[in-house]
Amino acid sequence: MAVIVALLLILYMSYRQIVRAYPQSGGAYVVSRENLGVNASLLAAAALMVDYVLNVAVGISAGIGALTSAVPSLHAYTLPLCLAVLALITLANLRGLQDAGRFFAVPTYLFVACLGAVLAIGIFKAIAAGGHPQPVVSPPHVPAATAAVTLWLLIRAFAAGCTAMTGVEAVSNGVDAFKPPVVKRAHLTLTAIVAILGVLLLGIAYLAPAYGIGAMDQSHEGYRSVPAQLTAAVIGQGAFFYVTVGSLLCVLSLSANSSFAGFPRLCRLVAQDGFLPRPFAMVGRRLVFSVGIWYLAVTAGALLVAFDGITDRLIPLFAVGAFLTFTLSQSGMVAHWLRGRRGKRGHRGSLAINAVGAVATGIATIVIIAAKFAEGAWITILVIPAVILLLKTIHRYYERLGEQLREAGPVDVHRGPPPLVMIATEGWNRLTDRALHVAMNWSPDVIAVHLTSLGGPDTDDDQKVLRRQWAKDVERPAKSAGFRAPKLVLLQAPFRRAHVPLLKLIEETQAEHPDRTIAVVIPEVVKQRWWQHLLHNHRAWRLRSALLRYCSDRVVVTTVPWHLEPPRVEEALEDEERRTAVRRA
Repeated sequence: MAVIVALLLILYMSYRQIVRAYPQSGGAYVVSRENLGVNASLLAAAALMVDYVLNVAVGISAGIGALTSAVPSLHAYTLPLCLAVLALITLANLRGLQDAGRFFAVPTYLFVACLGAVLAIGIFKAIAAGGHPQPVVSPPHVPAATAAVTLWLLIRAFAAGCTAMTGVEAVSNGVDAFKPPVVKRAHLTLTAIVAILGVLLLGIAYLAPAYGIGAMDQSHEGYRSVPAQLTAAVIGQGAFFYVTVGSLLCVLSLSANSSFAGFPRLCRLVAQDGFLPRPFAMVGRRLVFSVGIWYLAVTAGALLVAFDGITDRLIPLFAVGAFLTFTLSQSGMVAHWLRGRRGKRGHRGSLAINAVGAVATGIATIVIIAAKFAEGAWITILVIPAVILLLKTIHRYYERLGEQLREAGPVDVHRGPPPLVMIATEGWNRLTDRALHVAMNWSPDVIAVHLTSLGGPDTDDDQKVLRRQWAKDVERPAKSAGFRAPKLVLLQAPFRRAHVPLLKLIEETQAEHPDRTIAVVIPEVVKQRWWQHLLHNHRAWRLRSALLRYCSDRVVVTTVPWHLEPPRVEEALEDEERRTAVRRA
């Protein structure tokens, strides 16, 4: 524990430099991108993403472990409780980080006060008893040792303890979330995190052997976490015990909130650089990055389900990503000071601090990988390269899209022939009439395509009736008004697949008219109520999707809407004004 706390202090000093140098958010991704190159930044991004997801899963599972320690009858419901807490945190963050911060503040302060009191009382009793205090509630018996204390055992203990430091980088990743002055507030927050964490680690490390407390297997009945055992041994199992364990449940579970604050911001930066889908960079209605929050919740939930919400099964996957980002960020800062601040005396101290941090966290990363590889760290080591490959694949797609859409020169103002318009219709009705009116104003060449056999086999009489009605209600009025009469084409739709015959017709028409654009008009009823979607077959949507997917750029697809109810634009504007007023309030 002494080595872990020493490493924690090194990280504290190192990240103070990062916050000062990058006040607009200086996480490992930004620092690596600007100082070590694209590949290093992608490695940092992948490691951070994996670490954020694992932080959510581990924090929530540890919190539920604290709950089942106090209420053993809930042990069988560990996984459902984990998923319920995850859902609660997700909804709180979707409402906005300010609301989430207020929601999480009270249990956090309560936890610090309660566990701080437990440690103070326990240390006082231990000192008064000469290092051998009498527990109020005796902890479970620790079995006899089965192996000697070797260097390998100490290395494994160090690797497991390093998981306590995985949230230190959250401050540097979210500096822009602080109010001005951001650097001062970020430094104060980082100091509070490290001070509280260091005191708790040292206090528990001193009291656990003094009271004879050992770790237990969470997958077994009767499991009790170390903090729960320590609280019972120091103050008993009265009301204060349940308040302390309750605050422990809250703060462990809600420690996942650091991921919900940092992960969407990281995804926004990566998406802005073109390595993640662009929706990750868009804010939702409550000015939060909703896509990132949902993605984090789903992946963390999948991890909890895969490992049954057991902390000990998740811990070996943890810390690898965090310490990899620690090493990259410190190395990036070393390059930052060497490249941009060479020869300035005021920055030599910062260079030394980050250099020590890079070496220390690099060694720790190697130790963690070696100690936890067989226990599950190999999964993280395989996942990180897979994430990098995915990020590069997304970036190649955006690069290829940009090359195709890049501006080639002045707009082409040449007036070509009007488009040849096709109207996809199931029959003659007011909806088709509206589409014909629009199409005939666009072009003199209009083809109405009636898809038969969509609702079952069409008879010859049905087709004859349709042709007579078309000649009477469409061709004659069009000719009388001086328009070229729209053509009627009947196409069989085998197996109710409406797009197949239409695609064939479009292909034949393109071959006959290689210099003309084909505009496909799809009449569609606008569904304004949720239940109306259940009463329609959505053929228009499926047909439009197929045409956009399979047709060339010479084919334009448009929709002519038919409103069952009058459009309510004013209602939408008034609703948005009300929401804006609520957000401002």
